[in-house]
Amino acid sequence: MKVENAAYPTTEGLQALSRDASSTKIAMLNLLKFRDKAIYKDGRSDNISGREAYMRYANAMTKIVEREGGRILFTGRIAGLVIGEVENVWDVAAIMEYPSRSAFQRIVTLPEVQEIGVHREAGLEGQLLIMTESV
Repeated sequence: MKVENAAYPTTEGLQALSRDASSTKIAMLNLLKFRDKAIYKDGRSDNISGREAYMRYANAMTKIVEREGGRILFTGRIAGLVIGEVENVWDVAAIMEYPSRSAFQRIVTLPEVQEIGVHREAGLEGQLLIMTESV
């Protein structure tokens, strides 16, 4: 199995979510890998860890998601793997619930989310974002 971390969803993936009229709630499993030191593309000289930069984003994003009808279900430090193996295990797992696929797409494309994204990008080495729904 090939695993490739990325920082952003593809345009095609987001467009597919916006076309889905289902009102089923979804939960997004975030597997996050942080940079040792934050790297801001705008050249700012904040001397902070990737985790600290990402938390600037996460704190603001949680408020936006909650305002838009979503909620955080779980956040935890990854302590190790029990089954399987990957070359570099992620640092944190987080699960966010959204009212629907289209709500997720709308939220992540809000201008205010784009503004705080600078911290997300500075802090993340990469992530997996896995969409789940109730069975």
